[in-house]
Formats: sequence, C-alpha cells, structure tokens
Amino acid sequence: MNKISDPDNFTPQPTQDGSFTFFSEEFDEAFHSHFGARQETYLKFVLPSQVQKAAGNGRVRILDVCYGLGYNTAAALQVIWEANPICYVEIIGLEINPAVPKAAINQRIFYDWDYEFRQILSELAFKHQSYTERLKAKLLIGDARESIQILHQSGFQADAIFLDPFSPPQCPQLWTVEFIQKLALCLHQNGLIATYSCAAATRTALLAAGLVIGSTTPIGRNTPGTIAAYPRDEEEEMIPIPPLSEEEKEHLQTRAAIPYRDPQLRDAAEVIIMRRQQEQKASVLESTSQWKKRWVWKTENKSRNN
Repeated sequence: MNKISDPDNFTPQPTQDGSFTFFSEEFDEAFHSHFGARQETYLKFVLPSQVQKAAGNGRVRILDVCYGLGYNTAAALQVIWEANPICYVEIIGLEINPAVPKAAINQRIFYDWDYEFRQILSELAFKHQSYTERLKAKLLIGDARESIQILHQSGFQADAIFLDPFSPPQCPQLWTVEFIQKLALCLHQNGLIATYSCAAATRTALLAAGLVIGSTTPIGRNTPGTIAAYPRDEEEEMIPIPPLSEEEKEHLQTRAAIPYRDPQLRDAAEVIIMRRQQEQKASVLESTSQWKKRWVWKTENKSRNN
C-alpha cells in the first residue's frame, strides 16, 4: 500500500503545542495537525474514546489503526494508568511502515515523556511487542486490510479503536465501507471508535457498519472529529454520543457522502478513488457546493434576522 521508508528520511517538525511530528512525502501530508500532535492525540482520540472510564473495569483493550509514531498508544496508556494504576491494558497496533515508529524513537520525539512510556514505545518500535505486569502490546506490521481480518478471526474485541490513517483522499484504502465493517467486527458492543475525520464519506461508512455517530469538539480548526458506537437496546444505557447538527445530517445526503468501496479489500488507491468518482458522477444527490451555498445563505439570513 505504501513504500517502506528509511528512518533517516523523517525529520521532526514542530507543531504549535510544542510536540513534534513527521511529514510523509509519499502521502504529501503530516502525520498530525500542525496545531499540535500531542493535543490532537488526547482531544481527538484518547479522551473521546473514554478509555479513562473503561479503566475502572480493570481491563482495557485498544486497537490503534495506523500506529505511526506511537502518540495515540502512549497517551492512552498515560490516561488509563492515571485513572487506574493497576488496570491491565492490551493494545494491538496496525502499521504498514516499521520505519516510522523506529524514527520516532531515534529522533527522540518522546524525550519529555516518562521513562516507562519511552521504554514501551521503543520495544514496540524495534521488537514489535512489549510486555509488563500490566501491559500486553503488539505491533502488527503489514497492510491493515489483511491484519484486521486476522485480528477478527482471533476474536479480539476492542474497548476503543483509534482510526488514524492519512486523509481519505490520500489513503482511501482504510476508509472504505468494507474496511470499516471489518473494523466494527473488532469493536466490543460497549466500545467506541474515534477518528479525526468528519468527511461525509467516512461517516457514511461508519453508518453502513451498523454504528451510530456523533461529532467531537473541533480542535485547532473548525472541523470536528467523529465518534462511533453500536446502538443499544432501549432498556440499556446508551453510550453518550454528541448528536450531529442539522447541517451535518444534510451533508450526509450529498454526493460527498458516497463512500469509498473496496469489495475484495485489496484494490489500489487509484482504483478505489476512480470507483467512487464514477458513482458520484452517476448520482442524483445534491452536490457539496450546493449544500455549502445553502447553509451559508441560511447562516447569513439568520444573522440578519437576529
């Protein structure tokens, strides 16, 4: 899916919260928002997925899709063990490029984190596993589309899933209906999926997997992230999911909401993108530009009336 890069190709880039990220020349994107790599980790993934609450049960299972530098895993462990120091954590990370986590260690990205977390991330980067009395962590190297199928067959059920690939236009393979359906099969009935993406196509794929969705608070920019969970029976307590706004709901009725598809979970990015473009071209749904104009008009009209 993407070529394996040499660790020396990765140069730390500062973000606005003082933490560092890398830039991927292949995907032409940074691994994190320039507003803050560390900030994005906590506020888009770890806290919305409520791992701190799950820690009260004494055991938490996490699936970190596109492990990358290791921020999401490290922050989740920190939050969980602050909530419950004796909580047992099991983490599975999916990553296609082993050079990335190695570079994060070699470039001392986590120099200001506690030794325990640096040690865990180092073992994951170089040994692809880390075991302690309260941790069982593995890094599965390879195409996530293949790894997720193996993981499902193993019976793994995550309390929290971090969906953190490069953006849908750059890495559509991991935003398809088929991949997210496989992902949902690895989600515990009471678990949560958190992602930075609010793309209509992403949200449609989550809905197609039988999940309910909501928005997370925008961090550093106007767009929110997305949180997803399984619906509950009426007599069961529903996991709090912030509702979508009317504007967001209508966005899901536009051509932008036509999802990416990868029926056999092995198509190249170009094929997946072309398939979606063809489906959009044949669609009678409203265009995104029309939807935006309509909501701009509504907003301006409302302001005038107030």
